[in-house]
Amino acid sequence: MLLENKTAVVYGGGGNIGGAMARGFAAEGARVFLAGRTPAKLDAVAEEIRAAGGLAETARVDALDEDAVNGWVDSVVETAGSIDVSVNLISQDALFRPMIEMPVADFGRALEKIARSFLVTTRAAARHMVEQGSGVILHFGGSDSTNRAPGLGTVQIGCDMVEAMRRQWACELGPRSVRVLSMRTGGIPGDALPDPVKQQMVDATLLKRAATLTDVGRVAAFLASDHAASLTSTQVNITAGALVD
Repeated sequence: MLLENKTAVVYGGGGNIGGAMARGFAAEGARVFLAGRTPAKLDAVAEEIRAAGGLAETARVDALDEDAVNGWVDSVVETAGSIDVSVNLISQDALFRPMIEMPVADFGRALEKIARSFLVTTRAAARHMVEQGSGVILHFGGSDSTNRAPGLGTVQIGCDMVEAMRRQWACELGPRSVRVLSMRTGGIPGDALPDPVKQQMVDATLLKRAATLTDVGRVAAFLASDHAASLTSTQVNITAGALVD
């Protein structure tokens, strides 16, 4: 298994993407610790993982609370012996409005939440990864500098900021053998989307198939494994050709 004897923490583990990554990690042998603010959603994912023979534990943690995050990560390391993978997938509360109409206070709050949660969660994991001399910090939703559209509000800016943080963290942590990566799917045609929208997403790809949640979990597990040991400070494109480098 790719992640046997590894420990992964997933913030926002009760969501669609977080759950997909958690299942992918567990399927490859990782012990998964799920964090979030909605215990019922976390428990549902954990129960699914356990039913498939995996190991999963949950905790109610606010990713904006530095003391809470540090305390939880410390407890994970004390329990499992290490922290090998850390993923932040908390909701960004994106504001879809033209910039010219965006209240300054709302704009600031939205971006502060993103910056704070990624700084807090990454730093909490990095403290332990630097000490153990290994680890992977994985982000989701990387930006695309060629794709700009009006009315996205804080969405694109938030993604760009996370990517900038990813590059800086990779630069600082690389010499200590800690890798930092991000993934981009170009969108996943979930059940909640209207059929015409799903078809548009498929038609935009070169492979004529959009990425699935299963794809997300499998690629995340590969990136977190030693098979991807030469990858860091990069965005991994799993858009099936919707975004072309």
